[in-house]
Amino acid sequence: MYTRDETRQIRQAFWTAFGQYMALHPSAEGEKVGWINYKTGIKHLYFKMDAGSHHASIAIEMAHPDAGIRALMYEQFLPFRTLLHGMLGEEWDWSSEHQDAFGKTSARIGTELGGVSVFNRSDWPALISFFKPRMLVLDAFWTDAQYSFELFR
Repeated sequence: MYTRDETRQIRQAFWTAFGQYMALHPSAEGEKVGWINYKTGIKHLYFKMDAGSHHASIAIEMAHPDAGIRALMYEQFLPFRTLLHGMLGEEWDWSSEHQDAFGKTSARIGTELGGVSVFNRSDWPALISFFKPRMLVLDAFWTDAQYSFELFR
């Protein structure tokens, strides 16, 4: 078992390594981008990656505190479902009401990879191989889709 400080250090080391690796890749528009803290330009709309002790996940998260606006954001994504899945080459889970471990409600579109741990350095290549292509696709997808979300700016 790791102490809280060791846990933080390991996670920080992974995300630093991932960020350095991804820094080699420009955005779909050819610009430098902060892949770990990807800026969608829409308040309460995030591309989130998480790596834990048993799995990793990546998602589009709509976390607006107003349930009605959050539902509208989610509905705005529905026409893009086929396009997104086609670009990803896989189907993601869609949830208009997702509760995280802290009880916070959001709408989420995402996928998970089981059987990996950020605390096992030998899993880091699998984690990077999971996150990298999906973040690149999300960026390419967002380059075109973002204009449909202007009303939420």
